[in-house]
Amino acid sequence: MPVIREVATITSKGQITLPKSIRQALGVDVGGKVAFDFTGDCVIVTRVPDASHEDPAIGSFLALLEKDIQSGRHVTTLPDDLARSMLAALGRRVDLNEDIEGSVAL
Repeated sequence: MPVIREVATITSKGQITLPKSIRQALGVDVGGKVAFDFTGDCVIVTRVPDASHEDPAIGSFLALLEKDIQSGRHVTTLPDDLARSMLAALGRRVDLNEDIEGSVAL
């Protein structure tokens, strides 16, 4: 993706208008949410997914990944049984309305 550089002016209330080219690149519109991450001498702006469309399992998994990344202790390998299970599921059609077989621990 090409680099987009825009300048915004901070108002007396500490607000800015996110430039149109940035909004378009992030895919956000009126009512959309963005997150600001301060990393020393720069701020990274990212789109926040609409929670009403987010799968709770994916949201939990992404939260786990985020916590792992922030801790600095990254998972480098998956347990063998998990890796085999994931490979076996590749290409398998998923029906989110299908009943779950077996016991589920939450």
